[in-house]
Amino acid sequence: MSRVLVVGATGMIGSRVAADLDARGDDVTVMSRRGPSDRDPAAVAGFARLIGDYTDADGTPAPLEGFDAIVFSAGHDIRHVPAEQEDGDFWERVQGGGVPRFAARAKAAGVSRFVQIGSYYHQLHPEWTQRIPYVAARRDADERARALSDDGFAAITLNPPSIVGADERGLRRFARMIAWVRGDLDEPALFAPPGGTNYMSVRSLSQAVQGALDHGAAGRAYLVGDRNLSYREYFQLLADAAGSGNIIEERDEEHPFQPDRFIVQGRGTVISFEPDAAETDLLGYDRGDVERAIAEIVAGVDALP
Repeated sequence: MSRVLVVGATGMIGSRVAADLDARGDDVTVMSRRGPSDRDPAAVAGFARLIGDYTDADGTPAPLEGFDAIVFSAGHDIRHVPAEQEDGDFWERVQGGGVPRFAARAKAAGVSRFVQIGSYYHQLHPEWTQRIPYVAARRDADERARALSDDGFAAITLNPPSIVGADERGLRRFARMIAWVRGDLDEPALFAPPGGTNYMSVRSLSQAVQGALDHGAAGRAYLVGDRNLSYREYFQLLADAAGSGNIIEERDEEHPFQPDRFIVQGRGTVISFEPDAAETDLLGYDRGDVERAIAEIVAGVDALP
């Protein structure tokens, strides 16, 4: 049994990771900026909690002492900041500088393994770092944290694609989308923007985290993923899982459920890849899990009071 600190465990990914680590027998503590509240996912409601902010430049290693491993799932992405606040200082604080500084504190505290959940853009398309500040910040967080690896400290990054899953709060956000694919909303029209990406279930990502903790090589970045889909195909899978007979068309327009600002690579651009088979086996995560995850979301929405 390992003592594992999950940073960002009140989010959808972190809460699933924390619950799965607890289920396999690890001693899990969650770290968040605030104390427990009724907004927290039920999966982490009873866990020990460390109150702290990983971006605190004055933070010390002391609170991290005694943990064998840290799973970092708190990195901000482009959805977490208004466009007018998205500047170099923000990305330095929450990504390029903030994450490596936190990893350095973990190393100084004697933590032996640090698994960062990053993002796939820079590993697939390093040239995008020249024009997209968010992608450059993700690269810096990834590379600078892994550069801390040595014989006593293994920093590992998992770079996943778009994640399919929902916690309690996420289900309520999905409820409007389910109503839309069922034709219960007058607007927007039943269309998807052009382009697409790779998708991966939160369950598969959580499995990959466990594999990285157990078997990941120090200083390595692993590109993980599952299924390549166009946005139209993704919306159609959601419609089919919801029992809708509606057909989603593709239209070159901005979509409220897939706004242009959240399509980092640009509307109409497709990101597709196949994860390395040997790395998939090493990390031990399931593929072919996206449709199951979508069906789980629909069932969860339908069960809402």
